[in-house]
Amino acid sequence: MENFFTDEYFMKKALQEAEMAFEKGEIPVGALIVIDNKIIARTHNLTEMLNDVTAHAEMQAITSAANFLGGKYLKNCTLYVTLEPCQMCAGALYWSQISKIVFGASDEQRGFEKMGTQIHPKTTIVRGVLADEAGKLMRRFFLERRKN
Repeated sequence: MENFFTDEYFMKKALQEAEMAFEKGEIPVGALIVIDNKIIARTHNLTEMLNDVTAHAEMQAITSAANFLGGKYLKNCTLYVTLEPCQMCAGALYWSQISKIVFGASDEQRGFEKMGTQIHPKTTIVRGVLADEAGKLMRRFFLERRKN
């Protein structure tokens, strides 16, 4: 039997979250946390709405998933995020001990890899899932902001 719950499947759901952020005037980053093919956290950037620089999609997802699980560690969980996490989010992901991070577009300026931030040694990283779609959304957002 074919597994429909692929990285692409869940990244499409994260892209839907990024679209919601876009519509709210937030930088369009969406994130999900999944365990056993079940979405336990679904969110997007809320930095403008909450007036909080730490309200990145990943941070919101970590908090939501930890609350759902009733504990601070996200072992056996996968984060799907449309943009490579920044070093703040990567640090939080390190401490959460998340098992897998799947991201779409790379962030060549502020991403954790460019900044040299370590991820937990037991965390698997998958790069570039639906990167074109995620990148197009980011470019569209910043192009529209420059027009205004």
